Amino acid sequence: MNMKRIYSVLAVFLLFCSNVFSQEKADSIGRVDEVVQTMKIASPEDLIARATIAYEQGDYTQTIADYESLVSVFGTSPELYYNLGNAYFKNKDYAKAILNYERCLIYDPANGDASANLELAKANCVDKIESIQPIIFKQWSDVLSNTMSCGTWSVLSIIFFLLFVICIFLYFFVRKVTVRKTGFYVGIVSIILCFVCNIYANQQKDRIMSRDYAIVMQPTVTVRSSPAESGTQLFTIHEGLKVKVRSTLSDWSEVELSDGNVGWLPSSAVEKI
Repeated sequence: MNMKRIYSVLAVFLLFCSNVFSQEKADSIGRVDEVVQTMKIASPEDLIARATIAYEQGDYTQTIADYESLVSVFGTSPELYYNLGNAYFKNKDYAKAILNYERCLIYDPANGDASANLELAKANCVDKIESIQPIIFKQWSDVLSNTMSCGTWSVLSIIFFLLFVICIFLYFFVRKVTVRKTGFYVGIVSIILCFVCNIYANQQKDRIMSRDYAIVMQPTVTVRSSPAESGTQLFTIHEGLKVKVRSTLSDWSEVELSDGNVGWLPSSAVEKI
């Protein structure tokens, strides 16, 4: 393997990795000026400062209004979602609090404060449904995947790939046997870790892009056997419950609960995470 081929492989890989987080950045940058002009404020920072002051003074309605305006522009900011979740929680709107904590955790799965506050918000909801647990290895993998964000996993995958390239250079172009052996074994470990990080980065990216989970927003919702009011009533769920949206048909959504139960409800009753 010559150096020209190594450089070619590196270029292709870097291009592939850059696709992991290029989409969300493009959406938020172009909308900053738009919100400033529309809201007639000096800068988004001014609105954040006003929301912070309102929160400290206990004016949660104003805090929510300010953060909701900012989220329409900085929708990929976990900090904004977290602060908005806190404002809704203080305002005792637990379904909206859960929605925003969940959105925060999509972008920042390692946010311990958001996870803790999410559990507190869930404790105020009616439905307590036991989840079907996946096999233990899947649970471990999910825990490891959620220790870092999409961007962090992507950076790690690039670092390990660069280390792999260095090890290839050492193996092929250094004569000392101990250095070549070290390059060989470290290179194998590096490329394995590179692929693992890339897999986790893509898993986190899929979570951001798919958005197939939703939160029930209405106080009480009847889940039916078919997408129509005439469908058989299967069970009733309440606001704040997290459901998986399997499909949609007209104004109806087919949802799956964490315990495996499936049924149809009006799409207006839920809001996508």
